[in-house]
Amino acid sequence: MDICVFGAGSLGSLIGGLLADTHEVTLVGRDPHVGVVDTKGLCLSGAVDRHVSPTGRTAVPQAADLGVVTVKSFDTSVAARELATADLDAVLSLQNGMGNEAALATRLDSPVLAGTCTYGARLRDPGHVECSGLGEVVLGAREGGESALADRVGTAFDDGGLATTVSTEMPRRLWEKLTVNAGINAATALARVPNGALTDDPGASVTRRAAREAARVARTQGVSVDADEAAKQAVAVADATARNRSSMLQDIEAGRRTEIAAINGYVVEHASQPVPVNETLTALVRTWEAEHGHLES
Repeated sequence: MDICVFGAGSLGSLIGGLLADTHEVTLVGRDPHVGVVDTKGLCLSGAVDRHVSPTGRTAVPQAADLGVVTVKSFDTSVAARELATADLDAVLSLQNGMGNEAALATRLDSPVLAGTCTYGARLRDPGHVECSGLGEVVLGAREGGESALADRVGTAFDDGGLATTVSTEMPRRLWEKLTVNAGINAATALARVPNGALTDDPGASVTRRAAREAARVARTQGVSVDADEAAKQAVAVADATARNRSSMLQDIEAGRRTEIAAINGYVVEHASQPVPVNETLTALVRTWEAEHGHLES
């Protein structure tokens, strides 16, 4: 399969790099990273150890069988605009937060699949990505149900060595991922701690309460997510990824804009009842963003 990964940062490069052993992969991102990838190849270290040779580009190719979107949620509109110039059979979002698939679908003629990814990645140097933890890709039709296209993409990912599940319940899967992210990302970013710091109180208490609030909001959106199970799962994920530094923590450490609006902020925006923990986490991260000139336009 000819695959274009749009957003060749840490996760996009890891996913594309793992697929590159089996498929024709183009990583679309920024220099100097993609320039090094194109001339010297991509080094994957950590939980995986290999050197692969995808194509590195700063612009999308003319055509591909699949476009995989791994940009930050606030850059989804940019991804849609750029991918609209290419002839694509399908597009798969592997982004954090909610609302990305709908944003892509409004701008693209290609069918858009929803996905989640729990692989951990960190860009160490141009041309070098560390896999900080193995995980799973879950993908399927964004509105749920059977999808021959999702089955085909799932097979391609399996063939590429990625642990992949094709789900007929992507709305629930997306909300379950959001409850975990709502419980972990902002808390680790604000406290400047790895995920494992949230497995015991006082951090675990914040994580559980934020996840429960997100699950309750999911139910008001017609998606059944058990609040107590969401709280347990958020802490369990923090434990399983104890050494990981969340993407939001990495953003704050690097002085970059965060995805708070698409995670805890999404919970706040869609809540019909107070969600005080998510409100507080959102306000604090946005305070940091304001101080660093990253408030949304």
